[in-house]
Amino acid sequence: MPKQPNRAVRIGVQIAPQHAPYATIRETVAQLEDLGVDILFNWDHFFPLSGERDGLHFESWTMLGAWAEQTSRVEFGALVNCNSYRNANLQADMARTLDHISGGRFIFGTGAGWFERDYDEYGYEFGTPGSRIAALGEALPVITERWAKLNPPPTRRIPVMIGGGGVKKTPRIVAQHADIWHSFSSPTVLAEKLEILRGHGEAVGRDVSEIEISTELRGRDEAAADELLDLGTTLFTLGLSGPHHDIGAVRRWLDWRDSVNG
Repeated sequence: MPKQPNRAVRIGVQIAPQHAPYATIRETVAQLEDLGVDILFNWDHFFPLSGERDGLHFESWTMLGAWAEQTSRVEFGALVNCNSYRNANLQADMARTLDHISGGRFIFGTGAGWFERDYDEYGYEFGTPGSRIAALGEALPVITERWAKLNPPPTRRIPVMIGGGGVKKTPRIVAQHADIWHSFSSPTVLAEKLEILRGHGEAVGRDVSEIEISTELRGRDEAAADELLDLGTTLFTLGLSGPHHDIGAVRRWLDWRDSVNG
């Protein structure tokens, strides 16, 4: 799956909604849009994933509504929504609403869920990895069907990003439903996953070169990013967490993006 000539490299930044007051998050959103990042993400959890386990933390979807109004250029979404926490039809309606508020800049990032504390404290059934990925596969067609029924409909075909690194069930769901596939893969692992994805694409009749490949930059340098790019990755993400957001690395990766895009 080589880089598609008409698909530019993009940089997405995930602002973790933890350990910082919302005023700090709002200011970081403004700075990153001004810098020229392509996509802004948060995540869909109810408690911090690192640091003080009961530290400051905010809810994903309501925050995205604020970002939809605050920003004017950047695309945005969750990296990723947890399918377990909301009815599929409701997810579709919420996504459509954010699409309209933002003028067509919302990306519907979603995944099966994994953080057991969220489930236990908020009263959701945790199930098993298999049951959660099966539920995601059942929800995605319901979501797209609901988009076709809503009045008004979405302003565009809302891009679906599926997050998940599994190699047994996730790639088939990606082949069936995703516009973007996000994982945390080294070049060696990504090459293996893309071979699996190609097989599922053939099985479901999908040209998987249509799917944008997204990978986390954490702990990687430009040489590793170049390897991932050669494999077909064109969306690269990095994360920021409170209490202070150091955007120095963002500037570095934006310079790299601009150099490879020409």
